[in-house]
Amino acid sequence: MKHGKKYREAIKNVDRERLYTFDEAAALVKELAFASFDETVEVAVKLTLKKSQSVRDTVVLPNQFSAQKRILVFAKGEKAEEAREAGAAYVGDTDLIEKIRGGWMDFDVAVATPDMMKDVGRLGPILGRRGLMPNPKTQTVTFDIKGALAELSQGRVEFRSDKTNVVHLPIGKVSMDPALVSENAKSVVKEIVRKKPSDAKADFVVSVALSSTMGPGVRVNVKDMSATV
Repeated sequence: MKHGKKYREAIKNVDRERLYTFDEAAALVKELAFASFDETVEVAVKLTLKKSQSVRDTVVLPNQFSAQKRILVFAKGEKAEEAREAGAAYVGDTDLIEKIRGGWMDFDVAVATPDMMKDVGRLGPILGRRGLMPNPKTQTVTFDIKGALAELSQGRVEFRSDKTNVVHLPIGKVSMDPALVSENAKSVVKEIVRKKPSDAKADFVVSVALSSTMGPGVRVNVKDMSATV
């Protein structure tokens, strides 16, 4: 992959042989950001997993950095009213299902009560490929609508390992205090370690790196991570 001049200049300031602490990495990522917009900071965690294994869960980031999420709730009756009172942007049942089937997708997160999933399941091909399908594993299929919306509003995000056994997750903006970005990164890694499969190898976490949208990756010392989590 061919990188531009600004990227090549930035990477000169990263010691490729060194493993940084979380705090050092977050500070360096901020220092090296060169884009004209407020770049997103991402953590990448490489894992050792068998073909049959994956890691997936949610985590509430201690420090918010994104705009308020537009939450859609599939619910009826009292649960629909609970969703409205809890601040859901959109609440409905078959009306919303038909609207989405017609191409409307003006929301960021979808939550559903368990009794709605038989009907919501018809949206699998549409919501699934966009990562918006309600799922018990990510606590977006629940009767605790108030609790789910509270956590989502506070910054709860989903993480999952991809086909290369890497978890990629946005954790902040370069405009943030690096200490807050570092804290978010530590929270993510802690949750990933907590979801370690019982039969996973000792070297479950192979590597951790922080980077901004346009900038180079900065590797984090796994021993520092272990001491932290």
